[in-house]
Amino acid sequence: MIEAIQRKPDAWLNERLATRGFRFTRQREHVYAVLLRKRDHPTAEEVFIRVKHDMPGISMATVYNCLDALVECGLARQVTLERGATRFCPNMREHGHFYCGQCKSVFDIELADGPGVALPKGYRAERYDIAIHGRCAACGNGKRGRGNGSGAASGMAE
Repeated sequence: MIEAIQRKPDAWLNERLATRGFRFTRQREHVYAVLLRKRDHPTAEEVFIRVKHDMPGISMATVYNCLDALVECGLARQVTLERGATRFCPNMREHGHFYCGQCKSVFDIELADGPGVALPKGYRAERYDIAIHGRCAACGNGKRGRGNGSGAASGMAE
């Protein structure tokens, strides 16, 4: 999938958007590029700040609309942890998230096939959301203070 994006990103994104009735726009392309570039599970506000750097005229409402379209098209997923702001993740493979309660960073984590939870007979999982809360390695070793996290993702590729 990454190869298709790298070869003709406009055409690939346009095709994905069109399958759900959305049209390709430079704003949607740029918001998606921001999600793919850092993969740190940014909030809508963080996406807005990053996009605004290259597109000064973009509004917060447009960023929200772009994120909604990307989620609807299966290009990003919403990640909600506790009562915090919704974050956005472009990794569409089934995976979990690790939330560091100290630096507030969110990291993708690989899980074994399926969520590893025994379901009652006859039940079938279609997707799952698993969040593990704790301290990341940097915070656990005392190398990072509260709120000073980089928010870096694990680098897990699609």
